[in-house]
Amino acid sequence: MSSSPSTSLLSNLEAELARHLPFAQMDGAHRRRFIAAARQAYFAPDEQVLSPDDGPVTQLFWIRQGAITGRKGLAELSQGAFQYEAGDLFPVGAMVGARPVTATYTASVDTFCLCVPAAEVQALAAESSALADFLQRRMLQFLDLSRRAAQSAYSARALAEVSLETPLARFARKSPLTCAPDTPLAQALGLMHERRVGSMLVVDDAQAPLGILTRYDILSRITLPQVPLTAPISQVMSAPVHSLGVERSAQDAALLMSQHGVRHVPVTEGGRAVSIVSERDLFAMQKLSLKQVSTAVRAAQDVESLAAAAADVRRFARHLLGQGVHARQTTELVSHLNDVLTEHLVTLLARQRGMDLQRACWLAFGSEGRGEQTIATDQDNGLIFDPGEADLETERARWLAFAREVNEALARCGYPLCKGGVMASNPACCLTADEWRGRFAHWIDHGAPQDLLNASIYFDLRGLVGRTEWVAPLATFVAERARAMPRFLKQLADNALRQRAPLNWLGAVEPSSSVNGRDMLDLKLNGTALFVDAARLFALAHGITALGTRPRFEAVGQALDVKPAESEAWVTGFEFLQMLRLSVQLDQEGQTAAENPNLIALDSLNEIDRRVLRETLRVARRLQQRMALDYQR
Repeated sequence: MSSSPSTSLLSNLEAELARHLPFAQMDGAHRRRFIAAARQAYFAPDEQVLSPDDGPVTQLFWIRQGAITGRKGLAELSQGAFQYEAGDLFPVGAMVGARPVTATYTASVDTFCLCVPAAEVQALAAESSALADFLQRRMLQFLDLSRRAAQSAYSARALAEVSLETPLARFARKSPLTCAPDTPLAQALGLMHERRVGSMLVVDDAQAPLGILTRYDILSRITLPQVPLTAPISQVMSAPVHSLGVERSAQDAALLMSQHGVRHVPVTEGGRAVSIVSERDLFAMQKLSLKQVSTAVRAAQDVESLAAAAADVRRFARHLLGQGVHARQTTELVSHLNDVLTEHLVTLLARQRGMDLQRACWLAFGSEGRGEQTIATDQDNGLIFDPGEADLETERARWLAFAREVNEALARCGYPLCKGGVMASNPACCLTADEWRGRFAHWIDHGAPQDLLNASIYFDLRGLVGRTEWVAPLATFVAERARAMPRFLKQLADNALRQRAPLNWLGAVEPSSSVNGRDMLDLKLNGTALFVDAARLFALAHGITALGTRPRFEAVGQALDVKPAESEAWVTGFEFLQMLRLSVQLDQEGQTAAENPNLIALDSLNEIDRRVLRETLRVARRLQQRMALDYQR
């Protein structure tokens, strides 16, 4: 049953349209023309609206009330069904392409639609740039389905069918194609072609991986060197092969692929190869993969190219968070990609400036040192250099000039200069190994509380590029000296407890500031920092060498013999706050840089997040009470 909209409905219909895109951006005259060309149609629950058998789409539907569900075809991307709701236009792609729909659409409930002939829509689009842009943009984004498929995946699915937390033991197993090391190349390549696989795993008699040959190796390792096909595969295989046990996760496999530039990771159980995971398996549903981003970074030959790749890092983080990937995984991956970018930049500029990285080590401090960087992150770095036989200050000046160029290049890539001056271009952060030991010894033995407040991030120390082996002895020196100085640990605790968990006497969240009349909370200063500082203190006090907040808490829980539920609450609370920080920062992406990218409006939280935040801050308060009891007596 259908009828044309009466004149009395025109104003109401126009007001309804104006609340939705693209009509909100269209002129009133164009909205009225759309209505004038429309007829209203009613569909009963379960009544079919469109199907592939109807042939090319001849009209566009705008849902005024109710909902339409699509099944089969492309709609299966959203787990078998896909729903349009009030305010949606469909099927945009099929109408623009003058083709049949690929799914069968039925009314989910009593549904009213405005139906406009395709010819009228096209004519209106010729006059309305807002409508034309909408139709074209929708087509370029997998038409109307892409938006809904991605939306249905948010927080419900992590990387399509594969969660990065999935243990490789539960990962869909793919029996690897294997051969012995003396297998002739002709036989190995023939099997790869016959089975249509991209890799041959070379194993010993116990089925332990020895090496691997992939289709990507054939040109460089066999064809160009003109290796005879009678040669054994061991002559050209990549060895040693990087493998993981079944207890490791898909996250570990993704990082391994990026770190070593490989596309396949054998999975072992008891040393025996039982499966193989490929990059395609992990990121089949991603338009932007970890390896794609890291490859783009490594291929960059100038700062401008690196800046473009850095933007991809942030886009990749948005993609992960949008699919429901946990904050820990997202920050770990972001930190890894930032490492790759920094390593490449330092190496690139060192080569251009004739600096010998065998006589220096680029250091990461703070969140970068811990591998916990969010999107809005500034620089915290330093340098160890060896002057050799040269004059110390002359060499320091050379390395300072180099470091300044690196710091400025990182700023151009979107990593702001550190306001506190914790950068390798600062003479206080460009030191020999002996000078670094002296600086840490001073902080630990004689540092005033204010000194330690400013120096705390230095205790999250990691080497990135150059002589990274210099860092381990320095870290050991720091850990041993810190553990032996109760005064130092008390001062760390005093500093950590300057910022108390922001809860009032009623147990409600206490805002840290007000912006335009809205109560705000600093998710870093009054949130994650509470957990980071506690984890650092306990780690130093108990000789724990882990750098990340999560592994520190896991180790501290065992050292303090606390109940697993308590240490798990520490980890969960920290990662919830990290997730909120990421969400806020990604929402701000592309806008004018905020003065504080960690501020969240408390009234913007939904009921569930408000409750979780309040409980997280209670966990932080209990953690601080434990610190006070252990170190402030």
